[in-house]
Formats: sequence, C-alpha cells, structure tokens
Amino acid sequence: MKISAKGRYGLAAMTYLARNYSCGTPITIVQISKKLGISKIYLEQVFALLKRAALVNSIKGSQGGYQLACAPRDITPYDILSAIELSLMEKTAPAAKDKMPELDRALASCVFNPLDEAIRKTLSSISLDDILTAIDKEKSAESLMYFI
Repeated sequence: MKISAKGRYGLAAMTYLARNYSCGTPITIVQISKKLGISKIYLEQVFALLKRAALVNSIKGSQGGYQLACAPRDITPYDILSAIELSLMEKTAPAAKDKMPELDRALASCVFNPLDEAIRKTLSSISLDDILTAIDKEKSAESLMYFI
C-alpha cells in the first residue's frame, strides 16, 4: 500500500482540524496551509474530497472555513484515506495468469487478501483522537531534559 501526498496531507489537515475541534470555530484552508506548510491549492482539492465524503462541513462567509463533521474519536485514517485515495487497496496483478492461474488464486487468498484486510483493520482501529494523543506524547518526549 502506498499513500499519496494527497492522502498524507489529508491526514495532517484532518488532525489539525481535530486539534481545534473543541473550540468550535471554523478553520480556513489558508490557516491550515500556513501551519502545515502545504499548498493552499492542493488543500482545496483535498477538502473537496473530504467534504464529498461528509467528513468535514464547510461554513461560508467571512468567518467561514472547515470543521470536522463529527468528533475526532469517530473519524479514522481509513475514513480519510478512503475519501482521498483513488484506489486505497489496489488489486495485485497476476504473476502467472496464463500458465498457472491456481498460483494467482492461492497468492490472492493466502497473501494479498489477508494483507489488504490487515491494513483496513489497522487503519480502522485508530482515531484522530489517538493521533492527537501520540502528538502530545511526542511533544512531551521532546521537552524532557537529561542531566549527567
């Protein structure tokens, strides 16, 4: 599985929205762009896909922007990546289609399908809240001082 830049930016932007979820104010694409260093034009494309998937709400007007459509604990990386990536789990091309189709079926049932399921299960078991908790742990680890 390969996650595109669009997918990575979507995960980062949604995590940023999750961090600001409790304040209840919409966040603009310009704010996200500046904070994360991601192209505004690229983020507009990402947010169009997230909005179509009903993961974010857009608020129009001078005080407008984007908000998560539901609580961060209810949104998973699988939800986000499924909305953004054209083909999250690409079908594996056959290795010996003409000569030994039973090999391809065995590889699919023993290797490729279980791998796709494990990836789906892992991405679905994490929430944006979990990512925020991990960020806090990383920040606190950076702030530790060691004296010798």
